[in-house]
Amino acid sequence: MIFTWNSPARQGTLPTEELLVAFDRGRKVRLLVCPAWFDEANKLRRFTVEVMRRLDAAGIDSLLPDLPGCNESLAPLEHQTLEGWRADMATAAEALGANHVLAIRAGALVAPEGLPGWHYAAQSGPKLLRGMIRARTIAAREAGLAETSEKLMDTGRNEGLVLGGWQIGSAMFRALELAEPALASGQSDIAQSAVGGPGLWLRAEPDEDAGQAERLTALIAENIAKSNL
Repeated sequence: MIFTWNSPARQGTLPTEELLVAFDRGRKVRLLVCPAWFDEANKLRRFTVEVMRRLDAAGIDSLLPDLPGCNESLAPLEHQTLEGWRADMATAAEALGANHVLAIRAGALVAPEGLPGWHYAAQSGPKLLRGMIRARTIAAREAGLAETSEKLMDTGRNEGLVLGGWQIGSAMFRALELAEPALASGQSDIAQSAVGGPGLWLRAEPDEDAGQAERLTALIAENIAKSNL
């Protein structure tokens, strides 16, 4: 279940070996999972793996690669770029033989365009930044510090910024200001309303919801079954 994959060297970065969570039995349908990012990654990790367990039971392989700079990665997060992460996901998809994709929240910003699949509750780069900036200003106010969104945005663009404990580099920050998820051919949206209940990323602490995991899995499995008719 725990494996590794290799992220190649790119401009300004070294090659790295990253962790991979996989339910891989060599089956026909192989689903690349592009996870949520930053604080939402923590809140949705259990949910993501529970969906993968259910996909496994439904006869679908699923492959969840860590991006450089995330989780147990030894690569510095501040050196990562949005373009680099997109290339990394495309590399992982090819190396792992993925033929479908499930992108969760901001993971939709790096979903390989050549794979059919789904964007679940896709999040844009500007919304991602706004939420993290808001959290930082609230924490600063509670600590008696004076920070404004405008000043933090300027710092992020020019120097990079620590948000929620994540050191986001200036190149990544500027790219996220403009990044919008876009559905490629063969990809479709799955709204949170189709899964039922509030999104788990809205909860104060990481949590799980078996019903939501089952409904998301069912939507994916049903769509795959229809496409194979």
